[in-house]
Amino acid sequence: RVQVTESGGGSVEAGGSLRLSCAVSGFTDNRLCMGWYRKVEGKEREGIASIYTDNGDTYNADSWKGRFTISQDKDKNTLYLQMTDLKPDDTALYYCAADRSGGEYHCTGGFALGQSDFRYWGHGTQVIVSS
Repeated sequence: RVQVTESGGGSVEAGGSLRLSCAVSGFTDNRLCMGWYRKVEGKEREGIASIYTDNGDTYNADSWKGRFTISQDKDKNTLYLQMTDLKPDDTALYYCAADRSGGEYHCTGGFALGQSDFRYWGHGTQVIVSS
């Protein structure tokens, strides 16, 4: 059974940093596409970045380039999102998602992220940024 579990959220002051983690288990194949999303209250869910776990290639949505960085620890089956220079507008529920279908280009070309083409989702971890 596949499980996707986020952690690392919390409260931080504007300008601060947080690192979110996402532990994945239950896959028998390490060729996964994994992504980070966020949902701001009252707005649609937004895709932040994705990574193809086999080679570590990434796709990053323009809105967060330079502030948010996706990475992985393959040995720990864990995905990370390093967030820096946080702003009150970054207050949101942050989700991790995973899937093994679609292939590398679908993942690193941004198509999986843009289409929310993931079968497995975590429940999210809340980030609150105060001014």
